[in-house]
Amino acid sequence: HVPQNKIISPQDPHLKHALEAPVDGHGLAGPFPPDLTGYYDGAKVSVPVALELVRAMLRDQGAWCRLEQQDTFTVHVGWDQYVYVGSDQPCEAAVVRTRELGLFAEPITASPYAADREEPEVTQAADEDFWERVRAELSSPQTLLLEETYVRNATRWHRLTENNLDTVRAALGPRALLTLWPDLTPDVDAVLAALPEDESVDFVWEEPNGTIRHVIVDETDLRQLTTLVAGARAACALPLVLDERHPLFHVALPDSDGVLRARW
Repeated sequence: HVPQNKIISPQDPHLKHALEAPVDGHGLAGPFPPDLTGYYDGAKVSVPVALELVRAMLRDQGAWCRLEQQDTFTVHVGWDQYVYVGSDQPCEAAVVRTRELGLFAEPITASPYAADREEPEVTQAADEDFWERVRAELSSPQTLLLEETYVRNATRWHRLTENNLDTVRAALGPRALLTLWPDLTPDVDAVLAALPEDESVDFVWEEPNGTIRHVIVDETDLRQLTTLVAGARAACALPLVLDERHPLFHVALPDSDGVLRARW
């Protein structure tokens, strides 16, 4: 029996500001396909894949996650490139071997990157009652904007209607964080004109082909933004400051047994 490790709290490798020059695939090109299928919170990976993830983190190629095997074994790579290995058993032989390789192994009480040290910000599950509430909102009729965060720092956007709700729901990533906003407005020029002068915003727009994109902008990006969104069907500007963000719903997808395990 070969034990499997779980990926915990993965972050989008394309958005991490790595110290080293980025490489193709950000260290994930071998273990995962280009769309990162299989790279999500709670995903089980083999020991060889786990080792490749550790190598990618140590090389600062962009990818980051925690690796944990239930409550028995954990591996965390810190932003300082320190590796924190946790075990429920003594590991004297491994410590000796580590020192023979010229590395320094020091005992500590717990990893500073342990997930249980973080309080979850979202505790409401996207259960059937939630989806019924969304369906009721869409029956007005109206359209809602869904922000799907499938790994930390990475999002997909959807315009929900009563007709496409089930299709979008079926394609959501495991344990995704779901944030529902009022719909985009078709008056794109008005959205551009109302952009704040002293703070950054998340600008979201729908392109002529129906693709929804977003970008973080401030007042210095206005001219480039106007060019970028030329021809957009609709748009909106969402605040980045937490105290100013007031979505309609903020929930996370539970596992298939209905239990919410993702720690957002």
